[in-house]
Amino acid sequence: MGEQTWLAERFEADRAHLRAVAYRMLGSLSEAEDAVQEAWLRLSRSDTSGVQNLSGWLTTVVARVCLDMLRSRTSRREEPLDAHLSALLAAREPGSEADRELQLADSVGLALLVVLETLTPAERVAFVLHDVFDLSFDEIAPIVGRTPVAARQLASRARRRVKGTAALPKADLAEKRRVVDAYLAAVRGGDFEALLTVLDPDIVLRTDRMVAPAGAPAVLRGAAAVAQRVLAAPHRGRFARVALVNGVPAIIIAPRGRLALAIIPTIADGKIVALDAIAEPARLRELEVGLLED
Repeated sequence: MGEQTWLAERFEADRAHLRAVAYRMLGSLSEAEDAVQEAWLRLSRSDTSGVQNLSGWLTTVVARVCLDMLRSRTSRREEPLDAHLSALLAAREPGSEADRELQLADSVGLALLVVLETLTPAERVAFVLHDVFDLSFDEIAPIVGRTPVAARQLASRARRRVKGTAALPKADLAEKRRVVDAYLAAVRGGDFEALLTVLDPDIVLRTDRMVAPAGAPAVLRGAAAVAQRVLAAPHRGRFARVALVNGVPAIIIAPRGRLALAIIPTIADGKIVALDAIAEPARLRELEVGLLED
């Protein structure tokens, strides 16, 4: 067996792992595939005769490629929410790239991907390599160009952002989570009556200009009117997940891990008394998103 054939077989054996590393760092399947392909090109051009741990070497190469991509990444084009979701739904055929990416985002956790997007490139790489793939800080340090102590600090800062800070006692948090879960279940099921049971009769829905339907008022009052508005866009529930937003349980919609809409409820006495739907990019960037423990 020739050396190139042996390297190709070893690389293929590690491809799924390398893709998983790259996806968590980049949050994009196509970019992750590009990073993995670049790792193969570097492998095919390198003298690996002195490499004792080829899998570890490849992981390091992919991490460095991803770090370079994160540092050079330009801001993604901001699109209206409904146009973006409609495009995803239209493209989501079984086995398609859109379908694979959505399944991958779900398996990783959309809320986690959203939080990772808020980290600096070095924080994201350090956190993913240590907390997700269990690399030591001695291994991570040369990748991010820091000392092991500094790499540990990067991962620690990232970890605090990922976990978020609950603004409520644990019992209150659990109760509000129950209400939000019930709301989301009713939306996904298109169940008008079930939705009414979690909405206060005098609920207020406030939507910004990027999410309100054309010609619709930005402020809507009353449970029946709010339920009708919410159920008029049932596809949004398909992409919705529960997360910690500004310390309270809320709903995020993040196609492919990019935060596009946050629905923040105000809950009192087991009922939702207000919903704030935020889709304007500047306002979304001000939100603190974290993971909710199951």
